[in-house]
Amino acid sequence: MPKLSVIVPFYNVQQYAPDTLRSLRLNAHPDFEFVLVDDHSKDETPAILERAAEQLSDVAQVRYLRHEKNGGLATARNTGLDAARGEYLTFLDGDDWVAPGYYAQLVAAIEELGCDFVRTDHVQTTARARTVHRVPHGRRREVLDPREAILPADRTTSVDYAYAWAGAYHRRLVDRGLLHFTDGLRTAEDRPWIWKLHREAESFAVVSLLGVFYRRGVASSLTQIGDVRQLDFIRAFDQVIEETAKDPDADRLLPKAVRTYCAIIAHHLSDQTKWEPAVAKQLRTMSAAAVRRMPQRALGDVLDTMDLDRSAQLRRLRRRITTAKAAA
Repeated sequence: MPKLSVIVPFYNVQQYAPDTLRSLRLNAHPDFEFVLVDDHSKDETPAILERAAEQLSDVAQVRYLRHEKNGGLATARNTGLDAARGEYLTFLDGDDWVAPGYYAQLVAAIEELGCDFVRTDHVQTTARARTVHRVPHGRRREVLDPREAILPADRTTSVDYAYAWAGAYHRRLVDRGLLHFTDGLRTAEDRPWIWKLHREAESFAVVSLLGVFYRRGVASSLTQIGDVRQLDFIRAFDQVIEETAKDPDADRLLPKAVRTYCAIIAHHLSDQTKWEPAVAKQLRTMSAAAVRRMPQRALGDVLDTMDLDRSAQLRRLRRRITTAKAAA
């Protein structure tokens, strides 16, 4: 069994894949496994990966997998999880990179702490700018209950720091069904994943370890494209609400889930200029229906405590559905 499996999905990233693969080589170890998943790229990415897999096999264990059709990031990560054999697992996106020696430090940290998973800080890169982003949790290198890190509802917490690649995870989480993603989600796939992890895992820790470089502003990234795939955030957050509502602590946890969902809806509505006109209309309709589906008592409390602009925007959505139903 390898000590660590690094799962790396790629899709049409021929411009960035060489940097990603070079950083893997600088982290290579005979006890590490790199699981490279091509999600049916249409550019030169598969050829780059084939060459890299052969070269990396001299210094690490390598598995190269290729999808026959494009399935999205969540599905590609699941393919990697199903193939990975490591005692510990982590993720990396095909347009990002890691610092030399980072994975050895990551394994040392989770082994020392002995917890289900660890979360790490990261560096966000936009062109030549570099910004450090910290896990929004103050207690470091201390094993804690993940459930207790979900709250408070009105502050940014660990479930808002949803980056799957910012950490490492023990294989027992795979065995318990806690590491796989919702198949087919094209965006916000990390949101149901991080909530499930914090609700159901038994232990975690935050470590002050910088090594992942997250590339922003990539033209092909879904965060930069206002097409219909971005509307999957509604399906993702519906799942968060549905699963959290079944939790024994639903009364405590639902206000946080509802507040986050509302904040994301308000964010997308305020940025409608990036959307194609037909998709913008679909966004408004689907957002209104989503507001109506939310637990109304929790929603009312959230709207009463949000800032006025976002609250007014969401109340208009709420009235839109009510008015439409009355007219019908």
